[in-house]
Amino acid sequence: MEHTTFKQLGIDENILKALDAEGYTHPTPIQEAAIPAMLARKDVLGCAQTGTGKTAAFAIPIIQLLSQTSINEKRRKIRSLILTPTRELAIQIEESFKAYGKFSRLYSTVIFGGVGQKAQTDALQRGVDILIATPGRLLDLIGQGFIHLNSIELFVLDEADRMLDMGFVHDVKRLIKLLPEKRQSLFFSATMPPEIVKLADTILVQPVKIEVTPVSSTADTINQFLYFVDRKNKNSLLLDILKDPKIKTVLVFTRTKHGADKVVKYLQSHKVTAEAIHGNKTQNNRQKALTNFKNQTTRVLVATDIAARGIDIDELEYVINYETSNIAETYVHRIGRTGRAGANGTALSFCDFEEKAYLKDIEKLIGKKIPVIDDHPYPMEVFVIEPKPKQAQRPTRNERPPARDKPGSNKNRRDRRF
Repeated sequence: MEHTTFKQLGIDENILKALDAEGYTHPTPIQEAAIPAMLARKDVLGCAQTGTGKTAAFAIPIIQLLSQTSINEKRRKIRSLILTPTRELAIQIEESFKAYGKFSRLYSTVIFGGVGQKAQTDALQRGVDILIATPGRLLDLIGQGFIHLNSIELFVLDEADRMLDMGFVHDVKRLIKLLPEKRQSLFFSATMPPEIVKLADTILVQPVKIEVTPVSSTADTINQFLYFVDRKNKNSLLLDILKDPKIKTVLVFTRTKHGADKVVKYLQSHKVTAEAIHGNKTQNNRQKALTNFKNQTTRVLVATDIAARGIDIDELEYVINYETSNIAETYVHRIGRTGRAGANGTALSFCDFEEKAYLKDIEKLIGKKIPVIDDHPYPMEVFVIEPKPKQAQRPTRNERPPARDKPGSNKNRRDRRF
């Protein structure tokens, strides 16, 4: 069976040369469907799970379309805007634009919060054709007068479902109003709940709809396994699994930032190199942790769901759900960090008794039972929901002890005599 080539999709020679340098030979299904639609100047509604190659699906045609018109070297205007929810994803999208557009004359830059704005505003003032941005910093710099969106020809809303999860929907709606009505728009989301469909309807005009995999399905290349384990034994089980020398690096998921830090502290106390990546970390610390993990100087990267969205690590073989996700779709995103682009991966999930309800939702969503590993040293022994530690409560007015008399009163003087 012959595979379609990028050349057959009508890609320009300069971009083909850049793709060849990156080792790209054949487009993925989302690329094969989206690129011709974009080159035909159609709006696109894409539903694709993580790891399907959707960044290239919009970056390649954007570079080609913008390169087809003359560029004013002295007064470049922002002609394409890619809006994405996280800093990590924004950085990686810009890396992709630079790679695929290395032989073009286009300039791109990325802006996000959590760092000083001067380097970003300097780049903007020099002039850019393609802007990759997170919503908060973008609105901030628009308010300061550094950015104008009146020249946008191509707009991409990426990871729309995560935008919704992170509370960016109102920012997105504000930004849409600032865009020219006449534009080409692309809308990508891993899931399509009703709220996302409603948002897409406000952005797109007669879009080409592309769905390369069933909504929230898991890739067949990912081997999934389940450990039933009590909450108190999860650290010990994680350490036991890490005794396997075949596990060179592993991405571990927790539900909270505090939980991620606790896991890292435990692993470090047992001589395992580990770092956390979450919203409380500075941008520099997050990038350093990610670089160390990619270089395998850090063996374990512990992440929260939002911070991990957009992490793209080639040949990552292992993901561990230290805590079972309480949102079924999030499980799909988590394990989609491995088994990318046809490679094999392994996803291990720890499930305590309280999390069994989450597991039921996950298995219903993915349409299959996750195989259970019973042969491990910490089998589940707690079959009730463990009570949460009670916080000390202030007594009500009726429960409070009588107030003591103020110093200097007659009663206090009498008391002091005894």
